[in-house]
Amino acid sequence: MDEWLSAENLVAVATALLGVAASVVVVWYERRVPRRKRIGYRVQLETPIGDGASSALPGAGAGSTLVLIRIENDGSEGIARDDYDGPESDEGFGLTAVFGNRTVSSVSVPLTHRSHLVGHLNGRAGRRSLSYEGGTLRIPSVPLNPGEFFKLMVVLSGGAVGDDIELTGGLSGGEVHRNRSTTLDAKPPLFSGVSRTITILLTASVLMLAGIVFFEEEDRGPIGCEGGTLTVTGSTAFEPVLKEVAEEYRRDCAEAGPEIDVDPHGSTAGIRELVAAGREAKEGSPPMVALSDGPKPDGLPELRENPVAVSLFTLVVNKGVGVKNLSTADVRRLYRGEITNWSELGGSDVPVRLVSRDANSGTRQVLQRQVLGRGETANSSVDCRTKDDSTAPVLRCELDSTDLVLRTVAELPGSLGYSEFNRAAGQDVTRLSLDGRFPSVDDLQHGDHTYSFREVEYAYTYGQPPTNSLASSFLMYLTRTVGQGVIRTHGHLPCHGPGVERLCADPGL
Repeated sequence: MDEWLSAENLVAVATALLGVAASVVVVWYERRVPRRKRIGYRVQLETPIGDGASSALPGAGAGSTLVLIRIENDGSEGIARDDYDGPESDEGFGLTAVFGNRTVSSVSVPLTHRSHLVGHLNGRAGRRSLSYEGGTLRIPSVPLNPGEFFKLMVVLSGGAVGDDIELTGGLSGGEVHRNRSTTLDAKPPLFSGVSRTITILLTASVLMLAGIVFFEEEDRGPIGCEGGTLTVTGSTAFEPVLKEVAEEYRRDCAEAGPEIDVDPHGSTAGIRELVAAGREAKEGSPPMVALSDGPKPDGLPELRENPVAVSLFTLVVNKGVGVKNLSTADVRRLYRGEITNWSELGGSDVPVRLVSRDANSGTRQVLQRQVLGRGETANSSVDCRTKDDSTAPVLRCELDSTDLVLRTVAELPGSLGYSEFNRAAGQDVTRLSLDGRFPSVDDLQHGDHTYSFREVEYAYTYGQPPTNSLASSFLMYLTRTVGQGVIRTHGHLPCHGPGVERLCADPGL
């Protein structure tokens, strides 16, 4: 009993009572003073990123820093979107964060106070989404009830830890101000055994919560892990991305026990499979997501569209062909059967063989839409080596996967095929430039849209899946958080990244 009544414990109790008293005073003060609108912000974490963590953070590299900013309504009145009256409010932006000499590499949303805030930050229903350029991050006009908050995890390059960070914005009838963040004392207090036990337990709780914030939420954005089963089908060109993202999700959400089956059979086949599953479902949206190279066919209003990435495609030829560039006009002549030998285009004296994808392929449809402007010539071979129709001007066969096309083109003299650009890298084939332009992710991101053999990758669901479903959670993971880094790694541009949103909204740009 004496130990419990020690001076240290009495000080702890007194401190707690003072805290309660201070809270009562604050509540009393807030009730007595005129009601007002206030947005506060605080930098809760600012640390250099080591080499071991850089691969897990999109945009991170040597010399990068990680900053966690909390933005909160700490006033006594709710804040509506129309309450923002800064210079960029007419464009849908409410706040601006400036990081001095540092450059913003990526932004994610690791935590919000209410799930509905996610839509305001990520551009749902036609709203603005987070946008950054250089050292400036523009934040949408987010409505906040008193006490609500959201956090932004920002990866920065250049500069140094401790460089100035400032958040500005206009607020009708209110203010935007910086709050102070307290830090823990690094030295353990020299209290009694009981006090030390209490201190250790509290410290362990704080460290555990800090670990959850840093390791669990640093890169994931606004997802909640969900269990259940999900089938991901459709595009074979996008298959490597889907398999890696599914594996990341299963690992990150292991406790929820999700079962994700990635089984692509082509964009058209995936859309058909999704429609069939949706119409057979007794109610709601079936646990299925179909990826498509390009938009769905007309007449399927029940399918909900989610832009995922911009993909670049390329024509590939056998290395013995001796051609490295084709004009669009020559490509069309090849696929009409008007050119039968590569020597006609300055290449080797070898017959032209067209190795194509089957009718279920989204990649084939991209070629027809963006390059040929029409369908390909008729199929004339089953094995890609023997012409079954002697009247056909050129041999043409159809295969059911991108990998098969690449392997066949590598082995078959005189063959011409097509593939997602990054899938052809490292294969024993020649990737062709088109009209003198080589596919370039950097050119596309910086506004050069002259390379035509490209398309937006869409993820489709049958109707709107429930927010607590595995399908909804996986889509958020794919398009907004960890999936963005995987998409970039495989040579695509995420639709919710800088410089690409307009292109995804209007693929004709």
